[in-house]
Amino acid sequence: MKKFVAILALTASPAFAAGDKPFFSLSNTDFVVSIGFVVFIGILLYYKVPGLLGRMLDNRAAQIKAELEEARALRDEAKAVLAAYEKKQKDVQEQSERIVASAKEEAMNAAAQAKADLKASIARRLAAAEEQIASAEASAIREVREKAIAVAVAAAGDVLSKQMTAEGAAASIDAAIAQVEAKLH
Repeated sequence: MKKFVAILALTASPAFAAGDKPFFSLSNTDFVVSIGFVVFIGILLYYKVPGLLGRMLDNRAAQIKAELEEARALRDEAKAVLAAYEKKQKDVQEQSERIVASAKEEAMNAAAQAKADLKASIARRLAAAEEQIASAEASAIREVREKAIAVAVAAAGDVLSKQMTAEGAAASIDAAIAQVEAKLH
């Protein structure tokens, strides 16, 4: 406190040079302001305001330090989360590549199976068409034979009817009846 008053006195020394009123008089405003200032500083020291301000600043510094610690912890946690997401992204990318490769392989297998099925279907249809052609040929040959037989029978009938007499016809009929009787018994 004594140091403070001495400093105050030294700072007030220009007021001594001001002149006409003595400095240590209550009519001198500089002296009154100096006394008010010393009283104000005394009140601040009495109520321990500097210590209170120091504690407040220390508390604020501790709070800032705690916030910095929390920010570091959050940053470390964010780095860990980022690393986890990057790993998950890498895993998902690898999995999608495996799925695409598997899909391509399945598509190739399906295409090969479809080719094989198409070849088998074409072979079945060709076989069916060949069977239909063979059946149509056999039918056409049978029809031609039947027509040829019908024409031959008709021609033979015409030839026989022209060459045959009533007695020859009766003999032929008797021979046919005898032949049928022999085969039936």
